[in-house]
Amino acid sequence: MEQHWWQEVVVYQVYPRSFYDSDGDGIGDLKGIIAKLDYLAKLGIGAIWLSPVYASPNDDNGYDISDYQRIMSEFGTMAEMDLLIQEAKKRQIEIVMDLVVNHTSDEHAWFVEAKENPDSLYRDYYVWSDPAKDGGVPNGLTSNFSGSAWTLDEASGQYYLHLFSKKQPDLNWQNPQLRNEIYTMMNYWIDKGIGGFRMDVIDLIGKIPEAEITNNGPKLHEYLQEMNQATFGDKDLLTVGETWGATPEIAKLYSDPKRHELSMVFQFEHVMLDQEAGKSKWDWTPLKINELKHALARWQTELGEEGWNSLFWENHDLPRVISRWGNDREYREESAKLFAIILHMMKGTPYIYQGEEIGMTNSPVTDISQVKDIESINLYYERLAQGYDKETIIAAINRKGRDNARTPMQWSADVNGGFTSGTPWLKVNPNYQTINVEQALTDENSIFYTYQKLIALRKDHPLMIWGDFELLETTDKIFAYLRRYQGETWLVVGNFSDDKQTLDLGQYAVRKTIIHNYPEIITSLARELRPWEAFVTVVEANDDRK
Repeated sequence: MEQHWWQEVVVYQVYPRSFYDSDGDGIGDLKGIIAKLDYLAKLGIGAIWLSPVYASPNDDNGYDISDYQRIMSEFGTMAEMDLLIQEAKKRQIEIVMDLVVNHTSDEHAWFVEAKENPDSLYRDYYVWSDPAKDGGVPNGLTSNFSGSAWTLDEASGQYYLHLFSKKQPDLNWQNPQLRNEIYTMMNYWIDKGIGGFRMDVIDLIGKIPEAEITNNGPKLHEYLQEMNQATFGDKDLLTVGETWGATPEIAKLYSDPKRHELSMVFQFEHVMLDQEAGKSKWDWTPLKINELKHALARWQTELGEEGWNSLFWENHDLPRVISRWGNDREYREESAKLFAIILHMMKGTPYIYQGEEIGMTNSPVTDISQVKDIESINLYYERLAQGYDKETIIAAINRKGRDNARTPMQWSADVNGGFTSGTPWLKVNPNYQTINVEQALTDENSIFYTYQKLIALRKDHPLMIWGDFELLETTDKIFAYLRRYQGETWLVVGNFSDDKQTLDLGQYAVRKTIIHNYPEIITSLARELRPWEAFVTVVEANDDRK
C-alpha cells in the first residue's frame, strides 16, 4: 500500500461552538481555535477535523448549511478562517473541513429558489414527490430525527425529502449540475490549502427515495469516484466518510486505493454494540467486552491492504466513552488511559475528540429544558406521546444524548471552565473545577500526558502504523493483542472492568515496558491485573514456557 501522511498522524476533532470563546458571547469561535493551536501542537496532533463553520441558521448546530462559501458570523470571518489554516500549517497541523453535502439548510439560496419557483433549475437540486394516492406522505421513509422524512410544501402541493430535520432538505445527487456545483465548492476549499474533508453521512448521497433506499444506493460509489476525479484525486488529502452501515467488505469499496474514492471511513459497528438488536440507539443494553474485542479485531484484520481504518471512541454525536463504557468515578483516570492505549495501539488513523484527552465525562440533565440537541428533544416528545415516562426518557438522553459531547471544553477551574467570560451557549459540566486542561498540564501523570506519549510513540515507531494485528484469546474482560513489524512484537493488554483479572500470557517474555497506566514496570505476563489496568510491552516467545 502506498504510504500517506494521514496514516501517520493523529487527528483531533474540534467542535467550534464548544471549544474556546475569544469574544465573550458564550459561543466558541475561529479566533478561539487559533488561540489554542499551541496547546494542540503540544499534544502532538497532525490534523484538526473542524466541525462545520459555514453560514447556517443552526437548526442542527451547523450541519444545516445556508452558504458553503461563507463563515457563520458567530464563528468569525473568512479572513479568520484563512488565518486558522495558515497558523495551523506553521505548526504542522492540517485543517480537515466537515463536508455536509447530503442536504443543505432550507435557508440555502438553492432551496429558497426551488421552493419559490417550481420551474427553476434549482427545483431538481432537491428531492420532491407528489402525495400518495390517499393524499398523505409519498412513502414510509422516516427521519433520523423522528417522524416522517417528508414535509409538505403547501404552495406547490409536493413533499420534499429530509432524512434529518425538516430544515435540512436532502440534495438530489442524481442531478449532474448539482454534483458539479458541489465539486466547484470543494475545489474552492482545496485551493485555500485545507488538508482534506470529513464527509457527513456520505453513504446517503446515493439514495433512491421512491424505492425507500437511503444508504448504500446503487450509484453511491460512482458518485464518489466522480467526486475524487473532479476534486481531490490528484492531491494527498485526508478524506474520511461517515458510513453508519459499513461492514469491512463495504468499507473496502470506499477505501481500496485502486478504486479512487476515499482515504478511509468511519464505521460504527463497535459503537452500536450497546443498543438492543433491531432498535434505536436509545434502547440500551450493557456492553459485552467480548463483542467489542471481536468487532474491533475484525476491522483490524479484514481490511488488509484494501482499506484503512479510522480509530475512535468519541465524536460530537456520541457520549463520552469513560461514562459510557468505563468508570467515570473511582477509576476515571485509569479507564480514560486504558481507552487511549487500547485504541492508539491499533492499526489505523486515531481520532481524539476535544476533551477526551483530559477525561471529560457525560453531563447529566434532570429536565428537557436543559437540553439543546434537536435529536434528543425530538426523541423526548415522540416518546412522551408513545407513553414512556419522563424519567425513562431523560435517563436515555443522559446515557446517549449528543449534548454529552458538546458541553464546553474545560480549560481551567475559572468560572465556566475558562471557556467563556460570558454565558455559555450550553452549560459547562459542573466537574470543570477538578477536570480541566490547566490541572492536567501540571500533573505529569495526567490523562493528557498519556495521549501525548501515545502520539509521540506513533511518530517514533513504524510498528504502530504498519504492524500486523493479532487478537489473543483471554478471559472476557481482558482485551489483549499483538502488533508485529520487522521482527519486533508488542503486546497490548487492557482490563475492561472494576475488578481484578488474572492474566495468563506467560508464553511471552517481557523485554521492555512501553507505556503503563499504573506506575510500575511490567516484568511478567502471568499476573493479576488491577481495575482498568492497561499496558504495552515489547515481548518475545518465552522458551521456558512448555
